[in-house]
Amino acid sequence: MTIRFRIPALAAVAAASALLLTACSTAATQSTATKAGDPDPGTGHLHGLGVDPADGTLYAAGHLGVFRLSPTGAVRVAGRYQDTMGFTVAGPRTFLASGHPSPTDPTATSPHLGLIRSTDAGQTWATVSAGGEADFHSLQQAGQVLYGLDSQTSQIWASKDAGATWERRAKIPGGDLAAHAGAPQEVWATTRDGLLQSTDGGATFESVPGSPALAAVERPAPDQLIALAADGKVVASGDGRSWTERGRLPGGAQPAVLTAASPTHLLAADTDDAVYESKDGGRTWTTVHGPGHTNAGH
Repeated sequence: MTIRFRIPALAAVAAASALLLTACSTAATQSTATKAGDPDPGTGHLHGLGVDPADGTLYAAGHLGVFRLSPTGAVRVAGRYQDTMGFTVAGPRTFLASGHPSPTDPTATSPHLGLIRSTDAGQTWATVSAGGEADFHSLQQAGQVLYGLDSQTSQIWASKDAGATWERRAKIPGGDLAAHAGAPQEVWATTRDGLLQSTDGGATFESVPGSPALAAVERPAPDQLIALAADGKVVASGDGRSWTERGRLPGGAQPAVLTAASPTHLLAADTDDAVYESKDGGRTWTTVHGPGHTNAGH
């Protein structure tokens, strides 16, 4: 059945989004309003992960910037405290993101960055579109189609020209989006009550019978979904209806982010801002970054 969300449900989502935005802005303001010599505040809450195919470097993005992850810690790229949401690696040294400018950025004219792009691995960013309008909390590239979930309106946006122009599509109470180049018209979205699926490019969505409530979902292949359950279990499915447990994040971690660089190479982050990596499709994991392990950097 096609989901037609009632106004009260959307109002609740909008209220939650407003509270989240307030919390994000407050956290960023407090963390960046530091004096010279104060300790680095760290990564802050993480919203995105990725692998740069140019050199295999792992990146994490969140309320306090974009970070290169290494065995010695997280290095803030270009010293920038930009609140980076909806982060995705679109190609070698090419990142897409959304979010909010640093409170200390003198050039900022709006609290919403719209869609921004970096072609030098996060050193510099340029506005692509929707500046001052959109705040995408999830971005998914599916071949020639780019999908975004705007937290301001709970609406799916779709672009066929790399984000230069957009079509507004369904409004959903979703959290995380998943799509794949092999089936670009199929879009999956997590909700508190289970998965939603669209087969028409996000114009309409249907609930997926039997799907669990998931913290994050990815589609690393046209016939495969990988997701994180709220208890840290890694689960996999071919159709979104039946799921099998594949593994579990270390130490009872509560998941917040999942990214699939390939069907076997996965990254995840938990609510304590630790980052984990799996190279066997989620069966085993290693910790690649722990909270507090941040170095100054450029």
